[in-house]
Amino acid sequence: MDFIWILVAFACGYACRLISLPPLIGFLAAGFLLNALEFEPDASLQILADLGITLLLFTVGLKLNIKQLLKTEVWAGTGTTMLFWIAIFTGFSVAYIALGLSYFSYLTWQTAALLGFGLSFSSTVCIVKILEDGGEMKTRHGNLAIGILVMQDILAVVFLVFATGKIPTVYAIALLGLPLLRPLLGKLLNSAGHGELLPLLGFFLALGGYELFYLLGVKGDLGALAIGILISNHPKASELAKSLLSFKDLFLIGFFLSIGFVALPTMEMLMMALFLGLLLPFKFLYSFWIFNKLKLKGRTSFLSSLALANYSEFGLIVVSLSVANGWLHQDWLVILAIAVSISFIITSVLYRIAHNLYRKNKSKICAIESPLRLPEDIYQQPENAEILVVGMGRVGVGSYDALCRLNSSVVWGIDADQDRANRHIKKGRQVICADGEDIDFWESIELHKIQLVMLALPSTEDVSNIVEQLKAAGYQGRIAAIARFEDDRKRIESFGIDKVFNFYTEAGQGFAEESLCIINQTNSSNPAL
Repeated sequence: MDFIWILVAFACGYACRLISLPPLIGFLAAGFLLNALEFEPDASLQILADLGITLLLFTVGLKLNIKQLLKTEVWAGTGTTMLFWIAIFTGFSVAYIALGLSYFSYLTWQTAALLGFGLSFSSTVCIVKILEDGGEMKTRHGNLAIGILVMQDILAVVFLVFATGKIPTVYAIALLGLPLLRPLLGKLLNSAGHGELLPLLGFFLALGGYELFYLLGVKGDLGALAIGILISNHPKASELAKSLLSFKDLFLIGFFLSIGFVALPTMEMLMMALFLGLLLPFKFLYSFWIFNKLKLKGRTSFLSSLALANYSEFGLIVVSLSVANGWLHQDWLVILAIAVSISFIITSVLYRIAHNLYRKNKSKICAIESPLRLPEDIYQQPENAEILVVGMGRVGVGSYDALCRLNSSVVWGIDADQDRANRHIKKGRQVICADGEDIDFWESIELHKIQLVMLALPSTEDVSNIVEQLKAAGYQGRIAAIARFEDDRKRIESFGIDKVFNFYTEAGQGFAEESLCIINQTNSSNPAL
């Protein structure tokens, strides 16, 4: 990759960060800018983009609970929303075809339905990036969105088989035996240690899964996802995902840049792309409606629908195949590339304020939710709780255990990951599954009895959102939080938090205090010292 690409990508990403926009918007803009400046992409850019997507799907697999795919809200939500979108887009298109408007005059109802199919997908890259940045991958709405994305990927494989005529080889049936490799992969993870060998193993597994599926005539990215799912229950799966985080984010810059190199638009193409952008509210509204019909909470329906209301990079693949087969005019590829970029920008901006949007419109949203609740959506109550630890990772567990040595009955833990919460419960800890950014949860418990809420979370965005929800729910007690870096500490303090602990500084102080206790114990047991 040329230095100028890195320079432009950094400049655009940094400019977006300065105005509080996600850097990925800057990376998209950088691609179009480089294209306008007549820079030619070389093979290395596409290699980086492909690596980024492969690692992304592998890490999604590491965090995915396969049971989520079997839930009615996932498979029914996927099927009904896609069918609705295809129907509504085809209906719009047929009307415009009859009027002979713009690029619609190139379409038939069959090609309009095909284009609607491509636009019915939501972007795995965009959504996973947003959910990861907000620490929401394991939340109820995060699980739902990821489950639907995986189901869409499976449908994409089926489409590509029929569209390209590339049938999986007879040996593809052997892929059903992949679970037999789980013990071997587990041993590899256990013996890889915690250093540079661990992320290298991640690359090996992700790319190995890709190549295996590709050689057997199946979409390679699905292989990376499958291998990730295979080892998702391993104790080191979370550590492996974290070790790949920086690599994945870096390589995905190549993907966002590559979108801008598809082609430069004319004004007419830009107007068509903006028109497609204006259709996104229909995508949101129907998803929201169907999720409510499937008895999901209003908040889950709202946040999931907002995350899924965008166009996917898979749409570009559908249109590319259609153009290659002579079904669509080649200008549609440019139009869709711009529409995908616009949808990324809209989702990235709106989702940053999604929790506050829900809080401000809660009464309207909850008025149309189903009166019946699924078991996962029934709030548990922390009985007699006076101290709540939000986030039961390593720091949260350490804090919880230390507090329990003083008074175990008044300390409760909260975590958005149901599996993690269940593991703690089995170990005898008082832990409930709840999303700390959910104002409905805070309003459902007796906040006046809570004296202290400890936010053991690494994301400053999470901390900010939780503090806002607590204040909106009328919480009057104390709040403490952790920070990994000094600039994070200053920002978190500005949220009105009573105490912010610098993770590294306070850990060293705690280590010193605990070590001094050893000397004191030794001295007390040996008066001669």
